[in-house]
Amino acid sequence: QVQLVESGGGLVQPGGSLRLACASSGNFAKIYTMGWYRQAPGKERELVATLATIGSTNYADSVKGRFTISNDITKRTVYLQMNSLKPEDTAVYYCNLHLGPPYNYDYWGRGTQVTVSS
Repeated sequence: QVQLVESGGGLVQPGGSLRLACASSGNFAKIYTMGWYRQAPGKERELVATLATIGSTNYADSVKGRFTISNDITKRTVYLQMNSLKPEDTAVYYCNLHLGPPYNYDYWGRGTQVTVSS
């Protein structure tokens, strides 16, 4: 059974930094995309950043230049380094594992709260 466990959220002042981690366990296909999504109160869940097994990355325009997604294959962990945080980055951040065809399935973590406030 695939499990994703996020960590690293918390309260930080504007301009500060946080690093989120998502540890994966279980068996899944070798070709996949891992990513981070976030959901702020009253808003829909939105993509933050993704990292495919081929190495390609994708970022939301709102975080480009501030956030960096990376992974440690040996630890089966994906990270999100968040710098120059803004109050509008406040949200619950969710880890996602997407399996493409023929599976076409998404796994989700339970989320970790990030609050940017002075």
